[in-house]
Amino acid sequence: MENQEIQNQQTQEECTHDCSTCSANCSSRDPKSFLEKPHQLSSIKKVIAVVSGKGGVGKSMVTSQLAVALHRMGYKVGILDADITGPSIPKCFGVTEARACEDGWLPGLSEGGIQVVSLNLLLEDETQPVVWRGPVIAGTVKQFWTDFIWQDLDYLLIDMPPGTGDVTLTVFQTIPLDGIVIVTSPQELVSMIVEKAVNMAGMMNIKTLGIVENMSYVRCPDCGKILRIFGESHAAEVADKHGLELLEQIPLDADLAAAADAGKIEKISSPYFMTAAQRIVEKTK
Repeated sequence: MENQEIQNQQTQEECTHDCSTCSANCSSRDPKSFLEKPHQLSSIKKVIAVVSGKGGVGKSMVTSQLAVALHRMGYKVGILDADITGPSIPKCFGVTEARACEDGWLPGLSEGGIQVVSLNLLLEDETQPVVWRGPVIAGTVKQFWTDFIWQDLDYLLIDMPPGTGDVTLTVFQTIPLDGIVIVTSPQELVSMIVEKAVNMAGMMNIKTLGIVENMSYVRCPDCGKILRIFGESHAAEVADKHGLELLEQIPLDADLAAAADAGKIEKISSPYFMTAAQRIVEKTK
């Protein structure tokens, strides 16, 4: 505590009172001063980040299907793939390249018209690993927001990397979010980690729209019995604890996974994701 007070005092003594040229996160700074403007030709109404406390919960699948559901509802949708070291959105939609134009760069376009920006669209070889340090990765994500021309979007979904590191902090600070959706799975450990994401959003005054539990169960194709292969769900408990809504519990679906692998994610329409998307729309009106 004493070291923190000394650091704060030093910051105040060195302050130039010009937040536009300062990166310090001092107590007197307006959080909105960190926000970056999108490209001057972009038009984006709502921005929602899809986050998870850890990897392996199917966050990109949830992002993809929420985008498809919103598009089927008649909204114009884009996805900013902020998972730089593990991008999977282009593969799901069968998008292979971004588009250059006179005024800059345009997102790649899926068969159905969903706009996509991902580092994989800018690499000569999509299997090439990205071996970058955190600040470089975070800076790249910010450029996806400032340098690409997002055209007439009702919703921009940001597929976040797992955890609460550099990219999450950059997105939360520099992009004007209308809220976040937290993706979890039934394991108790994951539910505990979800609380970290909830608490981080609260610390930064960002609204949590709700929780989506993915891989919640499997329905037996023969008898219809629900099998909870990852254990009993704790999502409702976590949601209640923080006063949040459990937007939907999504079952495992082999057809959905196969469609994503084939780049045909738009061909699948899941009623579970339609329900979640409708609730997100209601919460962002």
